[in-house]
Amino acid sequence: MTPGLVRVALRRTLRDVKYVEAVRPRRARGLVRDVYRQVERDFGMLAPPIALHSPAPDVLAAAWLMLRESLVARGSASRAEKEVVAAAVSAANSCPYCVEVHGMALGSLGEPSAAAAIEAGAVVPDADTRALAAWASGEGDLPADAPAAEFTAVAVAFHYLNRVVSVFLGPSPLPDAVPQPARAKAKAILGFLLKPGLAPAPGEALGLLPPTAADGPGWAAPGSTLADAFARAGAAVEAAGERSVPSRVRDLVRREVKAWDGKPPGLSRAWAEPVLAELPAGERAAGRLALLTAKAAYQIGSADVAAVRPQWTDDRALVELVSWAARTAAVAAGDRLAHRPRREDSPRRRGR
Repeated sequence: MTPGLVRVALRRTLRDVKYVEAVRPRRARGLVRDVYRQVERDFGMLAPPIALHSPAPDVLAAAWLMLRESLVARGSASRAEKEVVAAAVSAANSCPYCVEVHGMALGSLGEPSAAAAIEAGAVVPDADTRALAAWASGEGDLPADAPAAEFTAVAVAFHYLNRVVSVFLGPSPLPDAVPQPARAKAKAILGFLLKPGLAPAPGEALGLLPPTAADGPGWAAPGSTLADAFARAGAAVEAAGERSVPSRVRDLVRREVKAWDGKPPGLSRAWAEPVLAELPAGERAAGRLALLTAKAAYQIGSADVAAVRPQWTDDRALVELVSWAARTAAVAAGDRLAHRPRREDSPRRRGR
């Protein structure tokens, strides 16, 4: 399987997006077209986790803004370190699609053993990488000299993307049509395609969304590109939530996320029903989808989406509901990471 065929196959995976119809590249216009062009230019391919947002153009731009300015754009941290954070967060959130993609990217950057260990839930061999992955998973402290804002930005972006991907995509970036004997070779080629070249300059995606008077996240330096990017993205997603998520549902999800320690609730969904009982009957389906997206997106099935369709009939509203809930949980996850104490005697620091 040639790289060209893999690129074509990845574009065709837009047809495998569940529940909504992603805009095809040839039909993209306006903001959707502008985002698609940047994604293919800077990320190397039209990534389905971004393209699935296309029924809601402002939310599409917000998702790309978070991903580009955290993972893709040039910064103090290396791309390999950022991919460690992306893969570790994805593993903690039980998002096999994102673990596979960012494990392949990490392997292409010369860290195949770290990628394999994160995917398998095993011990990462290198001490520095192990400490970074543990922090990203919520199980350790960030080394004192690490670029905390950059790593936290990546973590927040993937806490967001993992949840959206768990709703709208399957467990693998490769289409089901790729036969089993060819999947290993296809993954190798995809890993090669995911290997980044020269990192683009930060800030070039900011113009996709208007400036906002809202403050950036507390973990980002005021006035920095990361603060501006996440503020603009946040304003767009909050506006989407106001359009498509009932206010009582928003209040419930915010309250539940604020009281949550971030640990997955497990396979049972019994925890959700007593909470949802306080909503009016007509809002419980939307409340269930939003609450599950925030706290256990891996538990969502087709019946949960079908239940909201009588009232949330258009694709834009469905994307906006899921996006709002995913971002609400991601913001809380970032706050927990940003306030974690940092060891002065970290392996990274001792090695200097």
